[in-house]
Amino acid sequence: MDLGISGRKALVCAASKGLGRACAAQLAAEGVELVIVARTEGPLSETAEALRSEHGVSVTPVAADITTPEGRAAALAACPEPDILINNAGGPPPGDFRDWGRDTWISALDANMLTPIALIQATVDGMIARRFGRIVNITSSAVKAPIDILGLSNGARAGLTGFVAGVARKTVQHNVTINNLLPGPFETDRLRSNMQTVAEKSGRQVEDVWNARMAENPAGRFGHPAEFGAACAFLCSAQAGYITGQNLLLDGGAFPGTL
Repeated sequence: MDLGISGRKALVCAASKGLGRACAAQLAAEGVELVIVARTEGPLSETAEALRSEHGVSVTPVAADITTPEGRAAALAACPEPDILINNAGGPPPGDFRDWGRDTWISALDANMLTPIALIQATVDGMIARRFGRIVNITSSAVKAPIDILGLSNGARAGLTGFVAGVARKTVQHNVTINNLLPGPFETDRLRSNMQTVAEKSGRQVEDVWNARMAENPAGRFGHPAEFGAACAFLCSAQAGYITGQNLLLDGGAFPGTL
């Protein structure tokens, strides 16, 4: 299927690796010009060069912390009029809520709620004026099925979800959609880090925790980032203009509910 977005411009956050990179790669495969953002310049530049070489599109790397005003300004200077915005930032650390003070909570909210909102504020009116916009927020399956040790993520991402639910109904008449992708366990560095934490607390080997978690999933495996990128690209497509304010769960069937 031709997604009808060749030549569009996309700003993709936290795109040097993991799910952000997978989204950037699939958009590049569709002919989208990219500005990709991440904190660490080396891996980001390597990703940019790889995407250019493989897909023949323009890829501009911006090494910046997207969770800061300065980082957002740098990203928007490189891509002032994106047609597509992929909001993504590393999740806050796991832990016990008893150990989290105000500063810890503010950091989580800045990264996983307030930064996406700020980028939506900065770009949505331009999308409305041009009569095309696709905004995808990478959140977490924890929005739908909270995970006890990820309380910071549960709270911050749920706040973003509530915000999007209202705004997405106001923009869709202008062919600007806003949706959330909720990843369950995917084979990423983030998952490995969480598994390491669980292993240390339980006194088990990481490999044992990894294999047990896979066995618990109805799919019998973890997700591949490329699968996530493909779902993201479809939500950014010309064909997805009637989908807005939705929370698409990609978890291999782990969530046991009907809705």
